[in-house]
Amino acid sequence: MSKSKWLSAISGGLLTAFFSLGAHAQEVDLSPEQKGRIRVEKVEAAAKLIPADYKFVTPGKLTVATNPNRLPLGDYASDAKTPIGSEPDVAQLVADSLGLELQLVPVAWADWPLGLASGKYDAVISNVTVTEARKEKFDFSSYRNDLLGLYVASNSKIGSITKPEDIAGLKVIVSAATNQEQILLKWIEQNKAKGLAPTDVQYYDDQAVLDLALQSGRADVYLGPNATSAYQAAKVKKTKLVGTFSGGWPEAAEIAVATKKGSGIADALTAAVNAQIKNGNYTKVLARWNLASEAITEARTNPPGLPKS
Repeated sequence: MSKSKWLSAISGGLLTAFFSLGAHAQEVDLSPEQKGRIRVEKVEAAAKLIPADYKFVTPGKLTVATNPNRLPLGDYASDAKTPIGSEPDVAQLVADSLGLELQLVPVAWADWPLGLASGKYDAVISNVTVTEARKEKFDFSSYRNDLLGLYVASNSKIGSITKPEDIAGLKVIVSAATNQEQILLKWIEQNKAKGLAPTDVQYYDDQAVLDLALQSGRADVYLGPNATSAYQAAKVKKTKLVGTFSGGWPEAAEIAVATKKGSGIADALTAAVNAQIKNGNYTKVLARWNLASEAITEARTNPPGLPKS
């Protein structure tokens, strides 16, 4: 077979794998509860914290930007227009608690900071990690722990990864320009100083190629956001979790609702989340998307963020 034909065959195989796995991962059999959203009553104590002079983007509505990209965080239902996932569910809890109608706005991840700063929406609920740099421009109301997961093929002999030394000698996949890449590179430097075996770092932009690398043994481990990997592991059943670390290792990291700096509604959003934590609805939302391990016990306004690099 010529090189061009070989590349074509490989490319075609990867595309087939992508669509096959992607369909399996996303077009899952959702329970009736997952197809809808948990609705709650208005929490007067939280609603009273909304400043009298705050002007919502649309009166009577909480306009929330989110990135419908991948479950369990967010995607579209089979009708290709109804947002589903943990982020829309959290947004619904917050809006209901404040006595407001929820208006979800789909945005690309890179566009949310400018859109929020310019007043296109009231809040962003899209897996945003609190950082000290972001706190200079935005206010935050935490609602989930930021965890990274290490996943291997289901038949892998790797049983657990609990410390940086455990990745010595392994082939690890990570996304470029992310917190997890920075953490992985720090681990590698630490291991090098200890005279441990080097780690082979691999980067893939295509999820299908990443999955194929793990299943074929070309890579040993994938280090990435635990939420999406946990959901895929549960639904596709081709990978397994072997360890978790804070998304801001060695510091703790939290995911939060982002609002415009000084807008004054962060305390109301924090109170809304705490009300739902207290009555159990928050736990129900995370549990049905396999995110119970990332639950917090108390929401905070502008908690300590990851330090500036």
